[in-house]
Amino acid sequence: MSAVPRSEKPVGRFRRMLDRLSSSQEDLESEELREDAETAGCTRIGDCQDRQIVTVTGTLRTVTLRPRAGVPALEAELFDGTAALDVVWLGRRSIVGIEPGRKLIASGRVSMSRGRRVLFNPKYELRPVGRE
Repeated sequence: MSAVPRSEKPVGRFRRMLDRLSSSQEDLESEELREDAETAGCTRIGDCQDRQIVTVTGTLRTVTLRPRAGVPALEAELFDGTAALDVVWLGRRSIVGIEPGRKLIASGRVSMSRGRRVLFNPKYELRPVGRE
């Protein structure tokens, strides 16, 4: 065994190919989402703190209509490969383009609700479908 941990060793083309072949599909998708967030200049969801103003990007995993205090609320789970964040639009039953599998960029103030990160009524931009 060498004294240098595997993560600090130089990674060659063969090692990267071997790692990709031995990784699960979910791991590969998570890695792709992390790289996408980095290239877009967005904050990683895993690094978001309570009450912080952020711009995040990722893929919508789920979209549900769930009333909050008698008011309709469209909720979506955004995942960027590091963590998930709930995006909530209060007073909305649906939004064109907001559907599972769609990529988007969202901006707003993060709050914590029941131990989960939440963005209420964020500014958002849908990513082009053809770039996926």
